[in-house]
Amino acid sequence: MDKIMYKGKVLIVDDNEDVLFSLNLLLKPHCEAIRVATAPEKIAHFMKVFEPDVIFLDMNFRRDAVSGSEGFKYLEEIHKLDSDAVVIFMTAYSDTDKAVRAIKAGATDFIAKPWDNDKLLATLRSAMELRYSRLEVLSLKERLATIGHSGDEDALALIGESQEMRRIKADIERFAKSDANILILGENGTGKDVVARLLHNLSQRRDNPFVAIDLGCVPEQLFESELFGYEKGAFTGAVSAKAGRMEAASGGTLFLDEIGNLPLQSQAKLLTAIEKREITRVGGTRAKRIDVRLISATNCDLQRMVAEGGFRQDLQFRINTIEIHIPPLRERGEDILLLAEFFLTKFAKKYNKDIRRISRDAQRLLMKYDWPGNVRELQHAVERAVIMEDSNILRPDNLMLSPAQALSSSPTEELTMNLEELERDAISRAMKRADGNISRAAELLGITRYALYRKLGK
Repeated sequence: MDKIMYKGKVLIVDDNEDVLFSLNLLLKPHCEAIRVATAPEKIAHFMKVFEPDVIFLDMNFRRDAVSGSEGFKYLEEIHKLDSDAVVIFMTAYSDTDKAVRAIKAGATDFIAKPWDNDKLLATLRSAMELRYSRLEVLSLKERLATIGHSGDEDALALIGESQEMRRIKADIERFAKSDANILILGENGTGKDVVARLLHNLSQRRDNPFVAIDLGCVPEQLFESELFGYEKGAFTGAVSAKAGRMEAASGGTLFLDEIGNLPLQSQAKLLTAIEKREITRVGGTRAKRIDVRLISATNCDLQRMVAEGGFRQDLQFRINTIEIHIPPLRERGEDILLLAEFFLTKFAKKYNKDIRRISRDAQRLLMKYDWPGNVRELQHAVERAVIMEDSNILRPDNLMLSPAQALSSSPTEELTMNLEELERDAISRAMKRADGNISRAAELLGITRYALYRKLGK
């Protein structure tokens, strides 16, 4: 909304009915609505039911009173009800000392009676703009608080006791305190966003915003306005200025998800912003300093993309000071059952179901399934099964898993728990699926190409 065109609500409090009539007549074309009161005791009522943006308040209500003490008393009460209230004092007994005292007490401005119409309207416009700005800042703070502190406890928990997950938890603890840029690698659905949020929540920036943007969902033509923001009038529809994600995240963490999907032209603009640590809004001329901790994530093989010219090598160097690799769910052994139990408890409570455990056959099926969608797919499978299950035990038929994605052709065959055999089997399946392509197989396994070379040699 345009600040200049913002028409808010006005409350006028004065014991002189002629003043109320005159001000109401003068201000009506410039306001959304006006309420008047001769008794200051009604201020609290109007603030609750009318919610004024600007309050014109007389300083003296008792006959022959000239000190203004009543005005200061009600000003204090107003600010107790709304600390961001915009109050304009009015008095026929004005002097410099009283005006200075009024401003120090929290009044926005001071009008002497009788007033000059043009000056009073200018004061109203300034007051409306101030109120709009305060509301805008408050809204931004609330929005950033919501972004920075998720109410979903799933986002704060990394469930798993496998060797790989213990390593990742240790890495998170070790790297969170650093301000180094981190690149999180892993297949879709493995929980890269969970790791990013944990890194933020354990960092020294945890009390500042965590701002995430999925670059795979941002059209190239909107990249600059989303990331850097824009000024009023920068393009059709830009009726007011807006901060971009980098500016909003300043002081906190910026999470760039699916960075491998970023077009080359946008990569260059992002690199410039990271290197200079400043951005310029679309349509603006003044550079703004930013201070963000950058966490990026992708399921792409960035090394291969660099070799093929699809990703800038200098940007790759900038974003991956530290790399964290998240393994696919199929390589995490009994973490599958731990996660399934977690989701069972969560969704049984959500849908008011008395489902207490997962049957042995259902556990075997969960362990044998390939989980191409990883943790996200497991969560959806358990939620669907809970909805469909009528007994107190989760059965395999309600999991509705595709037999084509089973790790074994025999659904009742016992699955080995030997880690070396599980790893060897996973590598073999990945190599077959990738038709012998080392880079593709490493991507499927969620590890680097060099790590796969070592495992193949072993």
